[in-house]
This record gives sequence, C-alpha cells and structure tokens, in this order.
Amino acid sequence: MGENRGSIAFFTTYRPPVPLDIFSCPVQPSSEKDELHLTDGKSYNYNCRVIPPAALKTILKRPKLASEATEADVDLGRLTGLIFVSERANNLETLHIALCFGANPHQVKVFSLVDIYGTDVFNGVRMEDSGCIGGGYEVGSHTIDHSLVYVSTKEPVQERRCPWTVVYKTNLRTGETERLTPPGTFDLSPSVSPSGKKIAVASFQGKAWDGEIEDLQTDIYVMNVERSPSGLGRRRVIVNGGWPTWGSENVLFFHRKEYYGTKQDNSTAWRVFRFDISTDELIPVTPKEFDAITPAAINKDKVAVATIRKKSKFTDVRVEAQYRHIEIFDTTAPGASVQITQKIRPKADHFNPFVIDGGKCIGYHRSDMSPSQNISNMERYFHKIQSPFQDTGLFRVSGVFPTISKDGSKLAFVDNEFKAVWLADKKGLRIVYEKEGPDSIHSPVWNQNPDKDILYVCMGVPFKADQPLQICAIPDVSSENGQRRRLTKGRFNNAFPSTDRDGERLVFRSIREKDKRYKNLYIMEKADVGEYGGKIKRLTNGPWTDTHCQWSPTGDWVVFSSTRDKPEDAPETDNGLDPGYFAVFLVNVNDPSVVVRVIRSAYHIAGHVNHPVFSPDGRSIAVTADLAAVSADPMSLPLFLHSVRPYGDVFTVDIDPEDINKNKDVKKFHRITHSRYENGTPTWTLFSTDVLIKSMDSHTTMDFNISCP
Repeated sequence: MGENRGSIAFFTTYRPPVPLDIFSCPVQPSSEKDELHLTDGKSYNYNCRVIPPAALKTILKRPKLASEATEADVDLGRLTGLIFVSERANNLETLHIALCFGANPHQVKVFSLVDIYGTDVFNGVRMEDSGCIGGGYEVGSHTIDHSLVYVSTKEPVQERRCPWTVVYKTNLRTGETERLTPPGTFDLSPSVSPSGKKIAVASFQGKAWDGEIEDLQTDIYVMNVERSPSGLGRRRVIVNGGWPTWGSENVLFFHRKEYYGTKQDNSTAWRVFRFDISTDELIPVTPKEFDAITPAAINKDKVAVATIRKKSKFTDVRVEAQYRHIEIFDTTAPGASVQITQKIRPKADHFNPFVIDGGKCIGYHRSDMSPSQNISNMERYFHKIQSPFQDTGLFRVSGVFPTISKDGSKLAFVDNEFKAVWLADKKGLRIVYEKEGPDSIHSPVWNQNPDKDILYVCMGVPFKADQPLQICAIPDVSSENGQRRRLTKGRFNNAFPSTDRDGERLVFRSIREKDKRYKNLYIMEKADVGEYGGKIKRLTNGPWTDTHCQWSPTGDWVVFSSTRDKPEDAPETDNGLDPGYFAVFLVNVNDPSVVVRVIRSAYHIAGHVNHPVFSPDGRSIAVTADLAAVSADPMSLPLFLHSVRPYGDVFTVDIDPEDINKNKDVKKFHRITHSRYENGTPTWTLFSTDVLIKSMDSHTTMDFNISCP
C-alpha cells in the first residue's frame, strides 16, 4: 500500500543537533587522553549501563550472537557488554547491546534487541529506556535467570494526559517478557539492586500528571524482580524522589528539587539524597548551593552525580561552572567531592553517569564533537522515522516550523535562533532570507499555489503578546532575491498565516482589541497584498486565544487551537503566556457561527493540544500535544532554556471531511511519535518520505549547522 496518505514532518525540541555518544574515564583523569569512547560512534547513543559478566554470557547464547564471542572471552576479560539507548534503528529511541572487544582502543559491535530476541516482544513504534540487569541469584538449588529490566511505551493508553511508561522484564535466556508495572500505573527510571533481587522505580502511582515538565515529584517504589504467589511486594519507600540508584540492598540514592528561602526569592536546588530503607534515615549528599542530579551509586557511601555549580540563562556565554559535570560525593566526607569531567573537558556538558568496574571508572554521555561521517545534508538533517501506519510516512527536520510546498518540491524552516529562513529543494540546502537586529523570524508557511513560489513568515518579537509581530511575504523564494513584502499594518501582534488551496486568501491570528490580549482569527481577502489594498474579515470573536490556524484542503473549514473553553477560575497568564487549556476546533469559513471542538487535552481541558494541520485528503488532523504526558525524567535530558510550551508528541485524530458536526469531541487518538524530547509544529504533505527527500536531495555536501545553546 505504501505511504499513500503522504507523510508528516516535524521538529524536535531539546534534541541536540550534535549527536550524543557514550564515554568513560578513570576516577582520577589527568587529561582528555584518558577518556575512552565506548560505542561504534554511529547515531545518537546515551543512558548506558554495564552488563554484568554472567548476564553477558547468557546473552551470547542467543543464536544471533553465538558466533560473535565465547564465554571464555568474557571470563578472560576480552569482552564486555553495555546496554544503552540508540536512535540507529528506524530513528526510534530503543535499547541496544554493545559487545566491546579488547582494551583501548577496542572494537565494538552493536545489536538491537530485535536482532537478538526477534519481533515478538521488541516491535512497533515505541520508546525504550533505562535498561538494567536483574536476576542471577540463587534460590535454594535453583538459579534465577538473568533478565533485562527496562521502560517501554509500547502499550497504547487512551486516557489523556497520562504517561505510557511501563517497566518490563525480559528473560535474557528465553526472551519471555512480563509487565512489572501494575495496570493503570506508570513508572520511570528503574534500577536493580546489587543482588539482582529488587527494583526501584520513580512512579506516578496514586497521582495524576499535572503538566509539570521539570519537577515531576514522583514517588519511589521498590518491588521484587521475581513474582511470588503474593505478587511483587511493591511498596512506596520515598515520597517525592526521582532517578533511584542502589548503593546496597538497603540504601538508595535519588534526586529531588528542594525549595528554600522566602516566597519572594523562591530559591531552589536539585539535590541528591541517601535513604536507608532499613532505618528510614534520610540524609542530603550534595549541598543546596548548586544543582546535583541523576545519581549513580558506587557503594552505600559513594555516588557519582551530574552537577551544575552555577545557574545560567539562555543568553549567557557559559563559564566552566555552568556546564554539567560529573563528580563523586562521599557521605563519610561531607562537603568534599572528586571532580572528574572538569579535568578533561571543562566546557562540555556530561550527562547521566554510570559506574564501571566497581567505581574505578565512570561512564557518561556527551555531545560528540569529532568529525562526522561524509553523508549528505538530507541524511544528516532529514531523518526518516518509523511510522505506526504503513500509509503515512514520518520524518524529523532539524529546523523549526518545517513547511512543505503543495507540489512537494520545496521544504522551508527557520533555524533555532529564529534569524534565518532555510530552503531545501533541488538546488540544495541554503539560506534564502536572514534577519538582523532584535527581531526574529518564525512560522514560515508556503502559499498553497506552488506556481506563486511565495513563503509567508512572521517577523518581530515572538512569544510576547504585547509586542508587534508582522506577517510578511517572501516572493520568488527560490531565486534568493532576499526581498520581502509586509502584509499587516499597525503595531498589532499577528501570526500563523495559512492560505486557502488557491493561494488567494489568507487566514491568520491577531491581537486587535485595544488594551486586551485576546487573539482571534482574521482573513485577508488578498493574500498577495494583505492589508495594503485588500480587506480584512474577522472570522472568530471572543475573549480568549484562537491561534495556530490552517485552511482545510477543500477550503470550507479552518482548523485552529483555542482556549475558549478555559475555566473562569483559571489563571490569565503563566509567565506572561497563555496557561494551557488549549483544545482544537473547526470553524466553517462560510458560516463562522458553526464552531466544533474536535479534541481536547483532557476532560478538564487543562493542557496543550496545539499546531493542528490537516492531512492532504482532509480525513485526519495532526497535532502536537501533551496527551501522553512525559516519557522520561526531564532532568536527565539536555535541557534548553527557551522552550515555550510542553508540547510532548505528535498525534492524529480521524475526522469526517464531509460533515463538520460529526467531528465533535473525537474520542480516539493515535500516537505518532514516541520520544523523551518534545516533538512539535507538524506539517503534512501528500508525498511519501522517499519521494519527498529524493525530490529535494542535491547530493551535495554543504556547511550547514543549525546552532543551539
């Protein structure tokens, strides 16, 4: 059948443009020469842990790996194993196993879990994380098989604003898999105790996700690896904690955000704590003067953590203390620490430490700045991703607000700094418009008449409702003439233009009420001249935010996101922005009194369902939304400080393209992407991913680097 419904393109926030990879160094490094690269350097690799020798020997008995090495290689130290997340398989974030041969330099072979255990368990679109090894202990005369314990989002959840993260256990010998997280509960960040008998998780059990994207305030639960007749013995041991790690059978380390000072200064710090399950003793390990996160226990007293000793802003030129570094703290020597990565790469971020060889070495991941392989720009910046539907393709663009021309021959986007418009077509990948000064460029969109070769953009100060924002047309974009034509008058805040299928009219959102910040939809009757020679018609009217509008393929409807159902007692703003409560609506262009709500974030509508776009056939709408909450501990991610909203992932809903009234409150939705990052601003083209990329691939290599902080 192929991708006969076209393909969806989107942009990802938080994902570094430079690949992450896994490294290690001794506890007392002298220079960067002491750092060891642990993978084969392909794709993005992160969140690693060591596979114990006994478990590795079990894995080697699988048919796929039987010819790769022997148990003797493990016993003699010629072979070690790692379990980590890699994006190399269909650009999904899934677990992989590395076989590391020799010392330094060593050879590495990487295998997906599908390679080793088949598609019965490890299949479909999903995200996997936090792989660790349990089992391997004696019960009487019987040895419990080793198992892989991990998080997966493979099971669909139809409850809205609810995580999909579930902890599973896969037997390393047989491949049999069991869900360990109870039904209706969702867990993150599993960690197995040194004996292999117990698992600690950060859990949402007993609480609903409230939209928080930094301090999740999960609780830590402990359960057994093996199920007894009475169950797994699951119980809560810590209130408000994340990222647990075992120092011994009774000692857990974890991180937590603490609040200090008065309500006025609202001082906070992320700290690592030590908790003794047998005595209920809780002690802080790291001071409150700086942030410390993602602990990895070495023993019951020592723990490796990632620290940020000095807070930074997006505009800062960072100094060494503002980078994320790995340090070791010892509870028997309060106040002191052993600094590790500061000695080898003082101005680089290092993430999520793990322990190697009993603490002689510490592993971590960081951005790999080594020269990249000789690949085309299409391969480097346009990533085809496995889609949950055979009839719909999916790919990620390394640029903000991607937009595709109706004939599929051109793709445009802006860079992360919102200063330049990039164009990809048969001529290659290049800048076609740049903006100097304080103003920014965002929300590019093509005129849907491809013969016109017109791109519309917004120029001004983005994300500030009280600042002017203008809609401009860039005619003859492909010619790179650098010209633009302003379409909106005055000092209004205008954004998110979209033309009808003929390219004659243009819908957009604007703030036009004096002394108020209500955003409503308007239509320019002449998209070529805008307000300079054409009339403006109001489409919606009310004391709310209507935004992110797009014309339907038939020209009869406009889809948009709105806060018009926001409760009266909801806050007016959140840090100067709309505080959520977005849902998606359809309005009849010919009769604006007909407005239908299609999908909301949850039944209390306190969330984000944004940037709706129609499928080319008009039978579906794609959105970026928080319907699946979060899929990883946010503090484990390479956080950027300029993200505006917690979008989450890309979803679709199916609609009736003939009767607008049949699309009220569609219940069923489909999750399209599964990511720890934030996927947003989708666009949907009628062309398949292969056809689209081929039509724009010039097979040339250019110096193209989308910057990020």
